[in-house]
Amino acid sequence: MDYQLAIIGGGPAGYSAAEAAGKAGLSVILFEKNSLGGVCLNEGCIPTKTLLYSAKVFDVAKNASKYAVKAENLSFDITKIVSRKQKVVRKLVLGIKNKMNEAGVTVVSGEAYIQDKNTIKCGDEVYKCENLILCTGGNTFIPPIKGIENVDYWTHKEALDCKELPESLVVIGGGVIGMEFASYFCSLGTKVTVIEMTPEILGGLDKELASLLRAEYSKKGINFILDAKVTEICNGESGEISVKYQNGDDGGTVEANKLLVSAGRRASTDGYGLENLSLEFTPQHRLVVDTDMRTSVDGVYACGDLTGFSMLAHTAVREAEVAVHNICGVADKMSYKAIPGVVYTNPEIASVGITEDMASQSGLEYKVVKLPMAYAGRFVAENEGVNGVCKIVTDVHDRIIGAHILGNPASELIVIAGMMIEEGKKIEEFKKYVFPHPTVGEIFREF
Repeated sequence: MDYQLAIIGGGPAGYSAAEAAGKAGLSVILFEKNSLGGVCLNEGCIPTKTLLYSAKVFDVAKNASKYAVKAENLSFDITKIVSRKQKVVRKLVLGIKNKMNEAGVTVVSGEAYIQDKNTIKCGDEVYKCENLILCTGGNTFIPPIKGIENVDYWTHKEALDCKELPESLVVIGGGVIGMEFASYFCSLGTKVTVIEMTPEILGGLDKELASLLRAEYSKKGINFILDAKVTEICNGESGEISVKYQNGDDGGTVEANKLLVSAGRRASTDGYGLENLSLEFTPQHRLVVDTDMRTSVDGVYACGDLTGFSMLAHTAVREAEVAVHNICGVADKMSYKAIPGVVYTNPEIASVGITEDMASQSGLEYKVVKLPMAYAGRFVAENEGVNGVCKIVTDVHDRIIGAHILGNPASELIVIAGMMIEEGKKIEEFKKYVFPHPTVGEIFREF
């Protein structure tokens, strides 16, 4: 069984590459050991956002009086919230299966093992390929905390299937995943504590906006313990989980019904036979790829978490497109200067390009301009009593190099700034485009 392209991993990178290559006329085989869609669709991006939307609807209902609407005797059914999440996932997985069929992709369920760059074994079958794309994804990193093996903790996967709301929850890690789950459970009434080892939540995003988001969630009742290292976890006498932490010369203990460990993700490299390819890795164990997504081995490409640049589904999809284009002889290069990042809390926070800290640390000359989101009339109309900020970073030539938004719908707006960054546009060029009125996106024309 010979194929022009073999792909290992059926997540966003893998299924996107398979569909593009199949439609381009290549014979394609895709290996996936679990479910098509990977972590993103089955236990990450989509199910998380489905839960968060239910929580957001509940938040809106609770605050309906701000909009002169009466909503009384509010309640929610967490079992049905989880069931709806599962229904959404099933629907989208089926959609991907249909896409693979339409593109003529052969999908093999099982663990693929690389014997050499042109030979893959899965079960008892051996498959030959001319080109290989590695899309093995990532997995949850569990830090070596004393006692963690003795407690019944959650990762994001278990939290997604929670059908009995805990009274209290400790979240280790104030990154994107940790904050999204903190937001979800807080909205439903759980007492949440977030322990983060750095001085601010959401490392890598604009610090000012991250601080403002933290202040917003502090008002909602989340307890933040920053600049703190978790030193030990154990089962408390009352049946709760006890989390000890050290904060400088001080320390403390937090107890809760449940513990969510959200300390980041790592590329998945074990069990695929990658060692048989003699691939080049960086000292940080990131797989070396060029702007064509080629690895150091001829005919072998890599996309997604394995490259170590950006563990985001949308980055993986674009990397997959670049890889397939180059396999098909179409010139294309991967650019990382305008990769948007979004935190789907309520309010949302989104970022693209360079932050002030990044510019300062790299010695760049830069300027910052920012406006309250209230400059957009529709934001005021739809966000009673809520503040927001839009910040733009420019270089010495007034070209936009970074944009950061706090306020709904930041996730839908950030791509506008991203396109400006990718094309090297200046702030004044926003005014050349006609934005529909009233929209929140008009904020960009106000600069």
